[in-house]
Amino acid sequence: MKAELLGNRIKELRESRGITQAQLADRLNVTRSTVANWEAGNRLPDLNMLARLADFLDIDTTVFLDELRGERKSPVILVVDDMQLLLNGFVRMLRQELPAAEVAGFTAVSEAVCFARENKVSVAFLDIELRSGGDGLSLARELMEINPRINIIFLTSHPEYMESALSDHCSGYILKPLTPEKIHHEIGHLRFPVRGLNE
Repeated sequence: MKAELLGNRIKELRESRGITQAQLADRLNVTRSTVANWEAGNRLPDLNMLARLADFLDIDTTVFLDELRGERKSPVILVVDDMQLLLNGFVRMLRQELPAAEVAGFTAVSEAVCFARENKVSVAFLDIELRSGGDGLSLARELMEINPRINIIFLTSHPEYMESALSDHCSGYILKPLTPEKIHHEIGHLRFPVRGLNE
């Protein structure tokens, strides 16, 4: 059963990137039938091969290891905005639109950083102009030091920061107000895809 789950995950990732079985096999120096057997759940790749697969498919190796362990953790989303009323609305909307995710909201930068150090945050929605001890651009850099594969989506009223945000390799930039359509658009175009967000 775990081999089948892992195989489905490999196939899903390969297909989402438009890679054929033959192309994957060629890149990993294995036969196409080996890839087909992995995807069918007939054979398991060894740990070295899992690491090579993860590297080629540009994902964290733990995605495959979690499948082997049968662990499917909920993705964690972090929201930071120094306006409590807005923050409450954003958290409520994200929980409604992404029910498989764990959503945590903070007005204070220091609390958000502590949370990110203790939890593997997949996506962070950050306001840029924060009065609570920092700014969203600096916070984004700090969060990327904690987890280089975090998806940063700026959620702001200030379009003038877009160039700086994009130069820092953010995943998205939403001009307030936040809407379900904007959420799903950005989640559908994450820099680092996150399993389970749309389940």
